[in-house]
Amino acid sequence: MRRREFISLLGGAAVAWPLAARAQQPGMPVVGFLRNTSPAASAPLLVALRKGLSESGYIEGQNLTIEYRLAEGQDDRLPGMAADLVQHHCAVIMGGGSAAALAAKAATATIPIVFSTGDDPIQLGLVASLNRPAGNVTGVFFYSGGVLIPKQLGLLHDMLPKAIVIGILVNPGSPAAKSQILDAQAAARVLGQQLHILNASSERDIDTAFVTLAQQRAGALLNLGNALFFGYRDRIVALAARYAVPAIYDVRDYVTAGGLMSYGASITDAYRQVGVYTGRILKGTKPSDLPVTVPTKYEFVINLKTAKTLGLTIPPGVLAITDEVIE
Repeated sequence: MRRREFISLLGGAAVAWPLAARAQQPGMPVVGFLRNTSPAASAPLLVALRKGLSESGYIEGQNLTIEYRLAEGQDDRLPGMAADLVQHHCAVIMGGGSAAALAAKAATATIPIVFSTGDDPIQLGLVASLNRPAGNVTGVFFYSGGVLIPKQLGLLHDMLPKAIVIGILVNPGSPAAKSQILDAQAAARVLGQQLHILNASSERDIDTAFVTLAQQRAGALLNLGNALFFGYRDRIVALAARYAVPAIYDVRDYVTAGGLMSYGASITDAYRQVGVYTGRILKGTKPSDLPVTVPTKYEFVINLKTAKTLGLTIPPGVLAITDEVIE
C-alpha cells in the first residue's frame, strides 16, 4: 500500500507507514496504536479514537503524535510491533483487541496501556479487577461473550425457531476462544440447539468455514466477537449473503454493512473512551486510578432489507424489542 493511500484511509495528515522517521514538534507526546487489522478496517475506530482524544484536548498533528502499528490480520506480528512502540518511547500504548493488548502488556510493565476488548480482561490477565486495575493497564471492556452469547443465541431462536443447527464462527487463536465456546454450548443446550464450531484464523479460513457451514446445512450463524472478524466484516457479511445464511453479530457495524442483525455494545464508543482515557493519562492520571469501563447500554439492530432478501418475516415480539431497524 502506498503511503498516500494509507494516510487517506486513516484520515490523519500526521500518519505514515511504516512510520519510521517523522518530523515532530519538540515536547509533543507520542502515543502508540496497536491492532491486528488493516488500515481500512481500523479507519472507523480511529475516527472514534481521535474524537475521544479531542475531548481530552489532544489533536493529532497539533499537540500529539500517533505511531500506528497494524498487523494486517497476522497476530504473530503483534509482539514485535509492541516492542517497536516501546523503543519509540511512547507515552501511552493503545491496544485494540485482546491479542494487541496482551502483546503490549508483555512488552512493557512501565508504559501505560489502554485497551479495548470484548473479552474479560481479568480472565485474560490484563488487570487484577475492573474497579482497581493495578499496574500499568486499564481500558474498556465491551463484552463479546458471557451474558451476550446466550442473548445472541436466544435472539436467533426467536427469529428462527425452527433453526436447530447453528454454526458458530470462532477464531481459535483468540485468548477468549475457549470461554466463548463454553458459553455458547451452555446456552445452546438450554435452547435445544446443536452447535457446529467453525474455526477461522485468516481470511482463507473464513471462506472455508462458510463452505463447511453450507455443507452442514446450518440454519443460522453466530459470529463470535473478535478483532480479526471485525477486520473482515465486509467479507463475512458478503459470504453470509452468498450462502443465504441468517447471522447475528456482536456489533452493529456488521448490520450497517448488510448483515442481518446484531446485539452488543458500541465498539466505536469503546474506542472513543480509549481516546478519553489516553488523554487523561497524558495529563497525569495513573492507569491504576482509572477503573476499566463497561458499557451501560446494549443495542439490538436489524437490517430489514437483508431480512427481506433472506425471505424472513420478523416476528412481532422480536421487532418490539429492536432498538434500531435499518431499512
